Amino acid sequence: MPLAIGILELSSIAAGYKAEDGMLKAADVKLLVARTICPGKFIVVIGGNVSAVQTALKAGEGLAAGFLVDQIFLPNVDPQLFPALTGSVEPPAAKGKALGIIETFSSSSIVRAGDAAAKAANVSLLRVHIAMAVGGKGFLLLSGDVGAANAAIKAGIEEIRDAGILVNHVVISNASQELFSDYI
Repeated sequence: MPLAIGILELSSIAAGYKAEDGMLKAADVKLLVARTICPGKFIVVIGGNVSAVQTALKAGEGLAAGFLVDQIFLPNVDPQLFPALTGSVEPPAAKGKALGIIETFSSSSIVRAGDAAAKAANVSLLRVHIAMAVGGKGFLLLSGDVGAANAAIKAGIEEIRDAGILVNHVVISNASQELFSDYI
């Protein structure tokens, strides 16, 4: 299981592919997400051990050719983050559970919020969505009892507070089962 996550967000799709290639060649990392994102940008998300991710990020930065929008390095991430990013979380048995949501203007900052939220309380991180088909925004979905969901959402918001990129957040107590069935 990867221990760190690295993200490069670029304003050029061509530079994004070039940076992705360089990152994968520079170190033994796992490609978690690499794709175009709204509005006309490219994002690369990698995972691996701390030093490999740092090496790959440095290589990607060097190849970004002035198109780097954002870079994030998160060492020692919560293990729930990986399946939530790649869409491989099984739908939970959510009867009586709360659904917590954070929405950001920045696509990559939602990963920082998700890691902080998952570490803060006993919740299940369901989805961390990066920019695809949401106008460049990011959002996360998590589940737990109401108190845990509130604590997790608070921690996620606190992690990104200074960046000024929070759009909205909500905790829905006793969320309907259909909301959980529809999250993937």
